[in-house]
Amino acid sequence: MTNELPKTYDPSATEDKLYKTWEEKGYFNAEVDETKKPFTIVIPPPNVTGQLHMGHAFDETLQDILIRTKRMQGYSALWMPGTDHAGIATQIKVEENLRNEEGLTRYDLGREKFLERVWDWKNQYGNRIIQQLKKLGSSCDWRRERFTMDEGCSKAVKEVFVNLYDKGLIYKGSRIINWCPHCATALSDAEVEYETQPGKLWYIKYDIKDSEESIIVATTRPETFMGDTGVAVNPDDERYQHLIGKKAILPIIGREIPIFADDYVDKEFGTGCVKTTPCHDPNDFEMGQRHNLEQILVFNEDATVNENGGKYQGMDRYECRKAVLADLEAEGRLVKIEDHTHNVGTCYRCGTTVEPMTSAQWFVKMAPLAKEAIRVVEDGEIKFVPERFSKTYIRWMENVHDWCISRQLWWGHRIPAYYCEDCGEMVVAKEDVTVCPKCGSTHIRQEEDVLDTWFSSALWPFSTLGWPEKTKELEYFYPTDTLVTGYDIIFFWVARMIFSGMEHMKQVPFKTVYIHGLVRDEQGRKMSKSLGNGIDPLKVIDQYGADALRFTLATGNSPGNDMRYSKDRVEASRNFCNKIWNASRFIQMNLTIDKVALPKTLTMEDKWILSKYNTLVQDVTTNIDKYELGIAAQKLNDFIWDVFCDWYIEIAKTRLQNKEDKETCENVQNVLCYVLSGSMQLLHPFMPFITETIWLALPHEGETVMLSKWPTYSEELHFEAEEAQMEILMESIRAIRNRRAEMNVPPSKKAQIYVVTENAEHQSVFKEGEACFLKLAYSSALSISDTAPADAAKMVSVVTGDVQMYMPMNELIDFEKEKARLNKEKAKAQKDLSFIEKKLGNPGFLKKAPEQVVEGERTKAAKLKEQIAKLDESLAALD
Repeated sequence: MTNELPKTYDPSATEDKLYKTWEEKGYFNAEVDETKKPFTIVIPPPNVTGQLHMGHAFDETLQDILIRTKRMQGYSALWMPGTDHAGIATQIKVEENLRNEEGLTRYDLGREKFLERVWDWKNQYGNRIIQQLKKLGSSCDWRRERFTMDEGCSKAVKEVFVNLYDKGLIYKGSRIINWCPHCATALSDAEVEYETQPGKLWYIKYDIKDSEESIIVATTRPETFMGDTGVAVNPDDERYQHLIGKKAILPIIGREIPIFADDYVDKEFGTGCVKTTPCHDPNDFEMGQRHNLEQILVFNEDATVNENGGKYQGMDRYECRKAVLADLEAEGRLVKIEDHTHNVGTCYRCGTTVEPMTSAQWFVKMAPLAKEAIRVVEDGEIKFVPERFSKTYIRWMENVHDWCISRQLWWGHRIPAYYCEDCGEMVVAKEDVTVCPKCGSTHIRQEEDVLDTWFSSALWPFSTLGWPEKTKELEYFYPTDTLVTGYDIIFFWVARMIFSGMEHMKQVPFKTVYIHGLVRDEQGRKMSKSLGNGIDPLKVIDQYGADALRFTLATGNSPGNDMRYSKDRVEASRNFCNKIWNASRFIQMNLTIDKVALPKTLTMEDKWILSKYNTLVQDVTTNIDKYELGIAAQKLNDFIWDVFCDWYIEIAKTRLQNKEDKETCENVQNVLCYVLSGSMQLLHPFMPFITETIWLALPHEGETVMLSKWPTYSEELHFEAEEAQMEILMESIRAIRNRRAEMNVPPSKKAQIYVVTENAEHQSVFKEGEACFLKLAYSSALSISDTAPADAAKMVSVVTGDVQMYMPMNELIDFEKEKARLNKEKAKAQKDLSFIEKKLGNPGFLKKAPEQVVEGERTKAAKLKEQIAKLDESLAALD
């Protein structure tokens, strides 16, 4: 036998040691093995300089449950790990450090030296989150760890960029983009978060050239009016038909701008006249393209006014707004102001209000790529769990704009475009260009911009497996099986992986997208630094252990929905660990067997527990297959705690401790070990550490539970009749226990029980389960009959179904002592009631006391009267 389990389970003394053993022995490793089916999950790569937060812990726990299950089911299960270079986030971090520590900016260092600092930062802190993932128990194949800017992934990025460019699917053009003045870079549409904000609608008067007429234009952004190059009206708006084709005079500036008709204009918004600023509004940009309007950019990259802003040059955009409105009012041009609520775009990274502006950027042409990406979801080649998210995905893909992929950063994949400074030729190439292919000049400059972080992440399912090389891993493990991710990055990442997989691999990147929600606090709020409600998962692990945290996250989970984290739930999971440990230790201490085999002779309770366990195997397996991990976890908790520990172990104790009858004793040991070992296998994906420790301490075959064979349902262990029989017995025991509790009878006080039923089958159930019944119903003797005892009137009676049970009152309580206790309790209740009734009879109290206080006293009085009535009933029963 193995060493005895310690008295208490200490996660801190167990988890790190176990994990080190697992890693050293290569238990997480997945190999190309043609005799096995592959099962692959690629980890959503966390930011390389990030720290583990509760969202990571949730995401990785779900993935680990799936990968550990498949590994035990005999698959070659690969969980591909890695980290993301996280362009903006990492650069901002290093720039902050540089500014705070040395008082320098990146420009002081220059691009090359600054990038050396970022790599140093990555090398210093980049492994931190990997170590934290290991602390959680993540069973990734760490030999294969990748980084989005490692040599292989970088090669894949260049390959994809050049291929798309050669096909005309990547282009450089001046278009309206989302610009973050704080991060000083362009953002894709998916990186802009919209929030409803209160604002104003300003009505401004524009004169009509060569006319006494004027028109009123309504705008939410007077600070951009210096860039106005037109006024738009709806072609069906009869109010303005006569003005179409005429010129309006831009106030203050004096520029003549055309009045034109466009279907985009909403006749009901404002006055139905819209100022058009093509460089600073995406809809105005589109109208400008349709009507050949001039483009005038009025803001710099830091959102200050540029030289096109005239006297407002140098002002911040909001300072400019105030100045423009003051000037318009002074000229009598500001007609009226209305409150107006509107959606404002903000940067997902820093929260700054985004500035739409035209800029020369690189784009991916999305329309051709979106077609296949939509088809594979509509045709069911890729399934979303829950299915409702497929509609969200398709809706977004059907309305997708071209993807702005260039970022004005230094950290990231530098765009492989090269410019000749002598003849202006541009070359896009996979290898560095040093000589101009057109004029032979060596004055070559590479594009300064880098690619959006999500460009490299979009290739993750195949770049990590060696693409563009045709590796054996790529052939075997691709397409991957399940992608586990939050609903918040469906557009950022999921959509881009799908169209990238279809374009470059001609295959879907994964078969199932398992969407989970966010982890929120107890009040349902999103965890954030500003609210100060974030929970550090590492501190939770230090206090309660990784298993307790993992089980909490699993049991609170249903696909696609947010979950609430609470300390109480973690403590409940810790208590579950302790319950399992204590039960396992009790069983192990009573073992004399060193090998487990189910006995040929099984009692009613043995068949019952085996049948219940057999159903658990089927249910948990089905739930995991359907991604109902929260339901599977709850079923494991209910079975292990309620069915196995609280019932079967208690029933088994009599036989287990009967050392004189070796066969009976060993039979029950075998059943106990069979169910406990199997339960630890089923629980292992959820709680890897404690299950490994317990499984190894029981008779077993193999080195580790994680490579043991996953339990399977067996028809031979389905005992429907015995389950029904045990349910009769258990229901009777519960009824007796409840009645004894009502009467405050301690478990040590035994009483004879008379079971009365005319049902012969039920009588035989009680006869077969007599030993179990006597122990758990705290009975000194059991009498089974089809008629009630002669002195039944003097007994306590309990009924369940067609079974009536009687217990002699004098065997349960000392009449005189019980009467004295009840009278004492009644006297106290009467005293308390008298005090409250005096208070409620006092007109002064009723007048001065708040209504809720008076109501509270009335409630107390009603409860005391109810208590006194029950005490009188109990006293009457004793006479």
